[in-house]
Amino acid sequence: MKRIISLLLVSISLCVVANSNDNRLFAYGQNIEVFSSVLKQLNINYVDTIDVDKCSQRAIGAMLSGLDPYTEYFTEEEAKEFMEQSAGEYAGVGCTIMQRDSAVYVSEPFEDTPAQEVGLRAGDKIVMIDNDTVLGWKSDEVSKRMRGLSNTSLRMVVERPGVDSLIEVNIVRRIINRNPVAYYGTIADGVGYILLETFSHQAFEEVRKAFLDLKENAGITSLVLDLRDNSGGLVGEAVEILSMFVPRGTKVLESRGKVENSNHTYKTEREPLDTKIPLAVLVNGYTASASEVVAGALQDLDRAVIIGERSFGKGLIQQVFPLPFNRKVKVTVSYYYIPSGRSIQAIDYSKRDANGHVSRVPDSLTREYTTVAGRIVRDGGGITPDILVKADTMSNLHYYLYAGNHIFDFATQYASRHDAIAPAHEFVLTDADYNDFKQFVRERDFKYDKMSSKQLAELRKMMTFEGYIDSTTQQLLDSLESRLEHNLDKDLDTFRSRIELSLVQEIVKRYYYTRGVIVVGLREEPVTTRAIEVLQSPVRYDEILARPKSKK
Repeated sequence: MKRIISLLLVSISLCVVANSNDNRLFAYGQNIEVFSSVLKQLNINYVDTIDVDKCSQRAIGAMLSGLDPYTEYFTEEEAKEFMEQSAGEYAGVGCTIMQRDSAVYVSEPFEDTPAQEVGLRAGDKIVMIDNDTVLGWKSDEVSKRMRGLSNTSLRMVVERPGVDSLIEVNIVRRIINRNPVAYYGTIADGVGYILLETFSHQAFEEVRKAFLDLKENAGITSLVLDLRDNSGGLVGEAVEILSMFVPRGTKVLESRGKVENSNHTYKTEREPLDTKIPLAVLVNGYTASASEVVAGALQDLDRAVIIGERSFGKGLIQQVFPLPFNRKVKVTVSYYYIPSGRSIQAIDYSKRDANGHVSRVPDSLTREYTTVAGRIVRDGGGITPDILVKADTMSNLHYYLYAGNHIFDFATQYASRHDAIAPAHEFVLTDADYNDFKQFVRERDFKYDKMSSKQLAELRKMMTFEGYIDSTTQQLLDSLESRLEHNLDKDLDTFRSRIELSLVQEIVKRYYYTRGVIVVGLREEPVTTRAIEVLQSPVRYDEILARPKSKK
């Protein structure tokens, strides 16, 4: 069976490697016929009964796997879910869930949704939905049961830490509209801030409303647009957002593909809201696609200072095509190029090594382009910030606390003992609170690996192999190993500041939801602090965006 399927996949893959148009057309027709014939023979003659749908999906999956990760096939159910996510709305209860061991828990109810309104809390274990016990179910199974038609109801039974009896709630599903602008406000004197999480259908309108509110009611004189962790979405929304800050008719994007209707020049068509207000755009390694269009275009036009870490590097545009039986395929149809003429695509998926692997374009092979003012920018690797600010790295201890849900569970316990807390921008953990957390961790018999101990063990092993171990080196290694013994209290104190920030954010989420988490994160965040410094210094801002001085 595997050999037959392999032959089938090889034949199908030929459709993408034929050299001429005639050859491609011939290969296309030939392989469609071969595929159909093989599937027919398998269905009729194979010794065991085959699942025709699964065989076909495996064949399609293998064919697409040799292209890029953004070209995808969707079954009818997957297509429906994809379109719901793209639209930024679905009918459900409005919460995220997570799998833990053999149960599914509420990880976050969203503000102003049915889940929040009936009192579901982070940390609630979902026991029953309607008349079915869901203990032992996977999270995707529970998620499907929680979704449904708008205005239909479901009954949920949950187990809540600190509460002796089970809690039953009746929830009426409704369309969940997630605002793509997760938060906006002022973060310093005259400095506005807008966090855009995704480029869904309402992205432009929500950014526009937020900006006008900040300008008219908060009197901002500069703006931070935060695109960190924004993986993109609709390119049209990106162009519309750009139209807010650059003159009408400005070329901001060009797409080039194989077929004529994939080639398009995008120019702003609206009258701008403000072409002069100083802008800072925040990016990181998860800023991708439409987010990079906005950041890259504003950089190429010398309209904003880009701050943070180099972006992801996705310069590909996809289009969704309908297939028979309500299925769909999302196909990469073109590359996009920002105003300087550069592509920011970091990986050339058409070039693979002997093992089929791809890699990023080396910096040495990237090419120079220039912004409108003549500043040098490069292609082939995302958007490189004008000001590089690296994010804090998570310590090994912090990782194990986070991954093991110890921070999450402590926040759940804390919320069960405190009916209310201070506003998000004021809330802090006291020394007594942090000591409670340390005791909480100790009681769980918390264990974590130390990378230094692992490396020392590897060093000891290698030195023994190479014959460098004698009594003296053995004593030195033993002495060093004794210094690396776990001291949980000491380690929790050493990394307190970063762990405490995560604790505060997780606790605040229980009371003020996502916007509270954002407010906490903005307090002393290095990248936003740097953005404020630049925006409040007109001379520095102008220096960054100025035409380079000619060398004499």
